[in-house]
Amino acid sequence: MASNNAFFVQRLNDHIQYLRKITNTLKGTDGFQGNAHTECQLGEWLYRDGHNDLNALPDGNFLFEQLEEKHKRFHDFSDEALAQHQQGNQIGSYRAMTEVHKLSNEMVALLLKADRHSRAATGT
Repeated sequence: MASNNAFFVQRLNDHIQYLRKITNTLKGTDGFQGNAHTECQLGEWLYRDGHNDLNALPDGNFLFEQLEEKHKRFHDFSDEALAQHQQGNQIGSYRAMTEVHKLSNEMVALLLKADRHSRAATGT
């Protein structure tokens, strides 16, 4: 794990930037097509170093498993929102985005919990 005290907050920012691209596309101000849950910045970290980084923390394995599951579902629903939008189904897109936002909130809570554990471990 990076020695940076804001490491998990940076992962949170990666997630927020992805969500912003999805939202902007649905508003018509971006043409983002989405990508696989293993290919976004958060996913790249999660499957490269995430397991080790999180396992260094209390409840690390639980945090990893929860984040992995919610992150994959986040992408599934993001893809659905984009597909529904492209097909002109605004209601379907809104429904998918409701799930996207629920999962996003859960992921944010997990990343903030990891940040708290990390700060407690380093005394910062």
